[in-house]
Amino acid sequence: MTEHNKNTSLKPLFILAFILVLADQITKLYFKGFNFLGIEHLGYKYGEQNPVIDGILYWTYIENPGMAFGIQFGWAKIFLSLFSIFASIGLVYLLVKIKERNIWVRIGFSLILAGAVGNLIDRVFYGVIFGESPLFYGKVVDFIQVNIPDIAFLGWTHFPVFNIADSCVTVGVSFLILFHNHIPDFAEIFGKKKNESVTNSTEENLLQENAE
Repeated sequence: MTEHNKNTSLKPLFILAFILVLADQITKLYFKGFNFLGIEHLGYKYGEQNPVIDGILYWTYIENPGMAFGIQFGWAKIFLSLFSIFASIGLVYLLVKIKERNIWVRIGFSLILAGAVGNLIDRVFYGVIFGESPLFYGKVVDFIQVNIPDIAFLGWTHFPVFNIADSCVTVGVSFLILFHNHIPDFAEIFGKKKNESVTNSTEENLLQENAE
C-alpha cells in the first residue's frame, strides 16, 4: 500500500536544504579564509589542527580534489563536477515527484541534496573564486576530524576528514536505509499515477460500450 502524507509542501524541505548549504559554506569559508568587499578573514593554515574534544574530535583544515571523505577521483575531475550538477537537478525533480510520500524519505533526499550542492559549490566555483584553478576544478574544504581506533589494513588512525555537506549525505542515506520500504520504485516515480490510470481505463471502457 502506498503511504501518503497530508503535508505535501516542498517549501520546508527546500528551506532545510538551503540552511544546511549555507551552514556548510559559512564553516568552509571560516576555515579556508576569505577577502571580500574589504572584509578579510585569514582562516586556518593548511593542515592546522585544534582540539574540540581532546583525543576524539578536532578541527583540521584540509582540502581534497575528490569525493566525500577525501576519496580521490582526480582522473576525471570535470566529470565528477558535471555529475554533481546533474545529480542535484535530479534530486530536485525527485523531491517534486515524491512530495506525497513518507516524510522521512523526503527529508532523506533533501539532506542528500544539501550535501550534493554544498560540495558542488566548492568543486565548481572555489578554484575560480580563490584563483587556484579553472572552473569545475576546485577542491572541497574539509575540517572535521574524528579519531577512531587504528585500522591497520586501511592505514587509518582517524576517520577521513569531512565537512557538513558530507554529514548531510551520510544522514540522508541513513534515513533512506531505515525507511527503504517507503521509497517508491522507478515506475511509481516516473509512471502515471494510479488514479489517472484507473480513470483513463474507465473512460476507455465507457467509450467502447457506447460504440457497441
